[in-house]
Amino acid sequence: MSNTSDLLNQLRIDRTTPEPASKAPWIVAAVVVLLAAAGAGAWWLFGRAQPVAVEAAVAVAPVASGEGATAVLQATGYVTARRQATVSAQITGTLTEVLIEEGERVEAGQVLARLEDTAQQAGLGQARAQLAQARAQIGQYQAELAQARRDLKRQTELVGRKLVSQQAEETARTRTETLQAQLLAQQRYADLAEAQLRSAQVQLDYTTVRAPFGGIVIAKAAQVGEIVSPLSAGGGFTRTGIGTIVDMDSLEIEVDVNESYINRVVAGAPAQAVLDAYQDWTIPAHVIAIIPTADRGKATVKVRVGLRQKDPRILPDMGARVSFLEEAKPAAAAAEPPKGVLVPASAIVQRDGRSQVYVIDGERVRAQSVTPGQSYADLRLVEGLPVGTRVVRAPPPALVDGARVDTTAPQ
Repeated sequence: MSNTSDLLNQLRIDRTTPEPASKAPWIVAAVVVLLAAAGAGAWWLFGRAQPVAVEAAVAVAPVASGEGATAVLQATGYVTARRQATVSAQITGTLTEVLIEEGERVEAGQVLARLEDTAQQAGLGQARAQLAQARAQIGQYQAELAQARRDLKRQTELVGRKLVSQQAEETARTRTETLQAQLLAQQRYADLAEAQLRSAQVQLDYTTVRAPFGGIVIAKAAQVGEIVSPLSAGGGFTRTGIGTIVDMDSLEIEVDVNESYINRVVAGAPAQAVLDAYQDWTIPAHVIAIIPTADRGKATVKVRVGLRQKDPRILPDMGARVSFLEEAKPAAAAAEPPKGVLVPASAIVQRDGRSQVYVIDGERVRAQSVTPGQSYADLRLVEGLPVGTRVVRAPPPALVDGARVDTTAPQ
């Protein structure tokens, strides 16, 4: 009995023993850690992988070409060539020589390529033979006509002396007139043969491709052995061009100016250009013309800007920013230029009670305090930035110091 009681006592629940501590705080802590890790991962995946799309602007000096000229408007555009041509053959043929490479300079009339000309050479030889035959036939008719005229003269004398009949004279006259007509026809045939010879020569000349003007070869589109044709519509194995030539002396900049400020742009007015590739290099420029049409979708007007300085560093399709200048009054021409640089007014924002701009440094931006000054249309004079600094044109409210940005993404 005592053994049975001991066993029952061991199976009875002892309610005086304290319960183990609750695990709820540890579970809460683990959930918080997991949420923090998830937030960090989301930031890494979305915040880092998706940089903020912004538009860049370049800080320019307030004084441009000459004293008294102040930048009042800034626009972006690209370097374009007024004289650019993709050179092709005027006939279909197989290339036997290609005498150009990218980067080479060519002169007007220089041979760029040659086509297979066996058929053209044969045609030219045939035309020459036909012309020679026509001219020889003319000589024969001229000799026969001279003899016919002598015969007619004798027959006329004999008829006058009543030694031959009138019919003999008429026969001699008819032969003379016939030979005159045949000679004239043969001369016209010789003219035709000469024209055919010129046509054959032109066809032969078409097998030699020449440069229409002097410039730099920027593209080589065909190789020896390929077929080129001016009539090809693309596809297949037929090339439509041999190479592309650009006249570097015809380079200029085309920019899109907001139509709200187009009244500040005047043809012939001075300007200055800064290439995206060389932001510390200011190029003197001037307004060539304002294209008299507007883009309805973008609300802009295209302006042609000429470069007063030619340089091998300026290449077609380079991005550029143009600052349009306004000549100051003569009384102010001798005044000292204002200190600082010009940036778009929209680039200056108020953060924490200070005026700041966001400077683009590689793939990130950094907030920099500036001191705003005088306004010039859509530009604002600020101190604290060097010339050529790239800033965010219109910083979005969510942009913060150190954020990653993408200046190539569509706005």
